[in-house]
Amino acid sequence: MMPVQKLPFFTQMETGDCYTMELYHDHANQRLRMDDYRGNIKKAIDRALAIAKEQGFTKVILKARNEDLSAALGQGFMLEGILSKYFKGNDAYCMAFYLTDERRTSDFWVKEDMVIQDVTTVPRPIASQQIPDGYILRSATEKDAQELAKLYGAIFETYPTPMNDERYIKKVMEEGTIFSVIEYEGTIVSAASAEVNGMYHNAEITDCATIPQHRKHGFMKVLISALEQELYRKNIYCSYSLARSLSMGMNAVFHQLGYEYGGRLTKNCNIWDKYEDMNIWGKDLSLK
Repeated sequence: MMPVQKLPFFTQMETGDCYTMELYHDHANQRLRMDDYRGNIKKAIDRALAIAKEQGFTKVILKARNEDLSAALGQGFMLEGILSKYFKGNDAYCMAFYLTDERRTSDFWVKEDMVIQDVTTVPRPIASQQIPDGYILRSATEKDAQELAKLYGAIFETYPTPMNDERYIKKVMEEGTIFSVIEYEGTIVSAASAEVNGMYHNAEITDCATIPQHRKHGFMKVLISALEQELYRKNIYCSYSLARSLSMGMNAVFHQLGYEYGGRLTKNCNIWDKYEDMNIWGKDLSLK
């Protein structure tokens, strides 16, 4: 098992004389995220860009509200996608500001367009996916943190968050993230999570992983459907996810589960051995 990565990241509240904002410093992915803000958006952006330059970040990410879209565009941000109904039913606009040409430039854009075209022709199944005999679907608890860390450590060489650290997994569980897992002979072989934002009533489907010899059973559809049911019970109707743009498999999963494509984030995070473009997929769980 690989050593636990020391990924430096932290959340900081930044307050000026006419604004306050929540910044996520992500040194592992060389990016600064403006996760929330109030007040004078232009001055908040100015301060965020100054911090990004000081820290050597190459990308600044802003989830903008509709009324702030023009202001963000006016300060050099570009629109990369839309998270439908993210803010308690109102859309979030995924804006990006790049500080280097290298980070701004996608290496596979046309190929990724072709993946989306192919994915949207895949038929959406009528019946829900079933799991084979011998496998068990269940919700995870903190007792599973060590085994989950082992699973993620075995599958991902590098990952945007330290999912190979059981302490980190326990921490996100305490903060409201829910995990669904599939077991085979007492061992977790597949897992996925929903990171719940209680303030804005949305959830990100993430941390999808299956041990290679247990793939081909469609486990991700089963796990994500189970997570959606739990979110629905919690009155959370905005479900979204980011999928690696070159991954036909994961993009097809979200399309087949009724998610809608919402744009692409250029060189968004470091997975495996390089920065990867990520596709946005969103679903309104209230549309039963």
